[in-house]
Amino acid sequence: MSHEGHNEYEGLPTASGPLTHFNEQGRARMVDISGKEETVRVAVATSQVTMQPSTLQAIRSGEVGKGDVLAVAQVAGIQAAKRTSDWIPMCHPLPLTGVNITFQDNGKDELYIEVKVKTEGKTGVEMEALTAASAVALTIYDMCKALQKDMVIGPTLLQSKSGGKSGDFTRG
Repeated sequence: MSHEGHNEYEGLPTASGPLTHFNEQGRARMVDISGKEETVRVAVATSQVTMQPSTLQAIRSGEVGKGDVLAVAQVAGIQAAKRTSDWIPMCHPLPLTGVNITFQDNGKDELYIEVKVKTEGKTGVEMEALTAASAVALTIYDMCKALQKDMVIGPTLLQSKSGGKSGDFTRG
């Protein structure tokens, strides 16, 4: 089947221009970033886990049988950020220069996760921040599932990104 130079995805409108992860045959490709300029790239993603107040209290007081939930989740998030290209097929492996994960809770039933990822490179770190936030939430679930199986994860959102040709983004 010949497309004779026609790419049905080329020029398909998106918020930032045409889709870039498709080749001339409409198949997935890893985008060539060799011509892009290196800049400081920062992305912040958030997630949350909603749980019973007693589960949140057990996390806060260190009474979860598997150990320090937030310490383990933090390490899981850092590992996930570093290994994002192993999980997400079209992501480039990146030399991250920083990953910071913080936690906050509402004192009742919600644990908030914020991940900030930074690099100096040719492509952004949005996927690394989102992957890390997801891994943190999943690790919290895993460590607390003996206490509660109906915890709710999400939403997981990109809050901001800076650096690169496409410019900055901040969630409204």
